Amino acid sequence: MTKEKKKGKVYIIGAGPGDPGLITIKAVRALAEADVVIYDNLVNEELLKYAPANAHFTYAGKQGGDHTLAQEEINALLVRQALDGHTVARLKGGDPFIFGRGGEEAQVLARNGIVFEVIPGVSSAVAVPACAGIALTHRGLTSTVAFVTGHEDPTKEQSDINWQALVGIGTLVFLMGVKNLGRITASLIGAGRAPETPAALIRRGTTPHQQTLTGTLGDIAQGAQEAAFRPPAILVVGSVVELRESLEWFEKRPLFGRGVIITRPERQADDLAGLLAAQGANPIAFPTIAIEPPDDWQELDAAIAQIESYNWLIFTSANGVHYFFERLRRNRKDVRDLKGVKICCIGPATARQIELKGLGADLVPDEFIAEGILKSFAAMDITGVKILIPRAQKARDILPRTLTAQGAQVTVATAYRTVNSGRKKQELARLIDEGQADVITFTSSSTVTNFVEIMGRDFVPPERVKIACIGPVTARTAREAGFRIDIMQDEYTMQGLVRALVEHFKNEEASQ
Repeated sequence: MTKEKKKGKVYIIGAGPGDPGLITIKAVRALAEADVVIYDNLVNEELLKYAPANAHFTYAGKQGGDHTLAQEEINALLVRQALDGHTVARLKGGDPFIFGRGGEEAQVLARNGIVFEVIPGVSSAVAVPACAGIALTHRGLTSTVAFVTGHEDPTKEQSDINWQALVGIGTLVFLMGVKNLGRITASLIGAGRAPETPAALIRRGTTPHQQTLTGTLGDIAQGAQEAAFRPPAILVVGSVVELRESLEWFEKRPLFGRGVIITRPERQADDLAGLLAAQGANPIAFPTIAIEPPDDWQELDAAIAQIESYNWLIFTSANGVHYFFERLRRNRKDVRDLKGVKICCIGPATARQIELKGLGADLVPDEFIAEGILKSFAAMDITGVKILIPRAQKARDILPRTLTAQGAQVTVATAYRTVNSGRKKQELARLIDEGQADVITFTSSSTVTNFVEIMGRDFVPPERVKIACIGPVTARTAREAGFRIDIMQDEYTMQGLVRALVEHFKNEEASQ
């Protein structure tokens, strides 16, 4: 007797309104289990990183009536993948049961005996108005709200919307209604809603591209036409729209809408991207370098074999920390073997990586560059002191050379190497041509040199695209490459870089 194949499971997941930070923890956990991910147009593709890298991804979105897959094809795909024993994550924008056709998909799964779970999402119906400074209910204004589709099934003979009933509800939220905006406003006015009722259209809400247009029920359609307002957008009708004057916050953040190019390695870009997003910026990953192990581990393994003989370990980057401790483990050693070895870190980010290993840095100079370390060691007698520096294959020699000149016995061991990321010039050129890039950030000399290698030595950014560098060493490399430096902060950290960007654009706006 042949064994019956075990059926899989389908997670119908609300991916939230566009801001990747608004997905739920439960949704992220479900994505981590997925063998197959089927996602829609309004799903932020940044969320796909939560799925296993070897998962099968299928785009099933529609835009402007152009369907990649018809709903019947999506239903069949869900059933087929589940019957093949896969765990399927069906990612839908917003909440799957609010105008998302998630109910239809769940019905199909139920009919085929497939186990499914619905994971609610943050609906754009509530999140988008909130980011536009509009509270849908508010004491003294209204305690009723209705969510209405602005795009009904075109095959229906007549509308299911009871326009007369909607007139008596305080706040109305129409989803997917831009194309039918004139009909919606005319229907409401015809049913008795005052033309003077405040109204707002919010496009691409919760993202750095959010746009808000306010007016009245009587003129919002005309205003949208004049402003060439395109979907996806949400219409809010009601007196609560006037709250925007006092509650607007999202679009007032200092870097709102600014496109910031991050040239750091992909796996290290998240911290800077998070800091930028918190200030309203649109972080754009364009890694110019990738971090890889060295060609061989001979130098580092030899140093680790006699690690107890060293007096100091100097880490000049978080990458050095990562690969040193990886090789320490591979050589069947651990933090106990570092007893008596003092640790110096070039800055707080590197020191934080040491703390995550259960250790503490004995020295973090105030100046977060090699010269800062040298100033600290200049105050010590390091004659005969053994120092190990695990670092990049290519790095400045000022640190080991100067320490050796002061009498130290310095061992430089290659812990990693930086290589060109392989990104294409056309990717960034298109973003610049489309006006999406306002700043290019460089966080190390290697990001600059590989940027030049990718873009070409004749590349000159437009005047409106600013160049920001994290410190004097990186800035010097950028100048040598022919770039002007518009922004450089006093504190050579990611937080300091973001503060410098905020200050720059604040001053720029004040001078206009």
